[in-house]
Amino acid sequence: MDKDNLTVVLHSKGDLRLEQRPVPEPAPNEVLLQMHSVGICGSDVHYWQNGRIGDFVLKQPMVLGHEASGRVVKVGSAVTHLRAGDRVAVEPGVPREVDEFFKSGHYNLSPSIFFCATPPDDGNLCRYYKHNANFCYKLPDNVTYEEGALIEPLSVGIHACKRAGVTLGSSVFVCGAGPIGLVSLLAAKAMGASQVIISDLSSDRLAKAKEMGADFLLHVKKEDEPKEMAKKVEGMLGCMPQISIECTGVQSSIQTAIYAARSGGVVVLVGLGAEMTTVPLLNAAVREVDIRGVFRYCNTWPVAISMLASKKVNVKPLVTHRFPLEQAVEAFEMSRQRLGVKVILKCDKNDQNP
Repeated sequence: MDKDNLTVVLHSKGDLRLEQRPVPEPAPNEVLLQMHSVGICGSDVHYWQNGRIGDFVLKQPMVLGHEASGRVVKVGSAVTHLRAGDRVAVEPGVPREVDEFFKSGHYNLSPSIFFCATPPDDGNLCRYYKHNANFCYKLPDNVTYEEGALIEPLSVGIHACKRAGVTLGSSVFVCGAGPIGLVSLLAAKAMGASQVIISDLSSDRLAKAKEMGADFLLHVKKEDEPKEMAKKVEGMLGCMPQISIECTGVQSSIQTAIYAARSGGVVVLVGLGAEMTTVPLLNAAVREVDIRGVFRYCNTWPVAISMLASKKVNVKPLVTHRFPLEQAVEAFEMSRQRLGVKVILKCDKNDQNP
């Protein structure tokens, strides 16, 4: 076994290091993975820059990374569905106990869940990583490692669209054309949305959204009034959308999402912003607009794998930059500057292919 387990560790706010750690030994229900592709998420960058996200505070060194795929190199004694050589995508959230949320199928809401790269739980941005085998999903031969890693952000889009009730013929307004806005666009189109309009401050990101199937693009400026933006959405679509999927967490954007949604429609809040946000609640209430939250995802990996294998969804255009693991600090700096869309780190020295 390779002794090289180069690992990306966040020691404290602003202190990101590459260091060698021991290759772990899998427990009976775990597999040891040789990591291949790991995406950098906005949350990874946020922990690096701020040392916390909301109530999740970095108190000890933590391995980053949770958008991941790799190859099984060792299986625990109790694992029967995977074997060495299998290519897998990693679901980073693993329930620690069979509580009411687990039993009802909403394990993402379990307060004791293990989640990669969320304090105090280590992530998987390293050469070798062990994970619960039940949350490693075998990849079909026609799905690449990078696509496998992108199942994690895609799952956010799938879960958001499920929560919103996207179905055949839905009209959808997506606020924000960053990675999560783009996967929400992909999921909405795959689930039957007939018209999707997407907004952003960046014309480059809107161009990427057009490339990925958006029907209408709305370029916004920071000073734009939410009610005026909502009118523009209606004008471009020819109607008010049934569903707004808000992916920025910005107060003015949340307001726009609510004003834009048609009466009886749904607003789904995906983006995480300030703890306290002023929203037109009365406007939503008297028009029976449902406001629904989204926290990560649950039960999405099999759906996402089917979408990718059948080519109903193409996540490949999301990847704009690739770095070997040794250049992780440079990769994080690129993500911090929001250059490109998705930066992927290649963890296998001998295989830097997608």
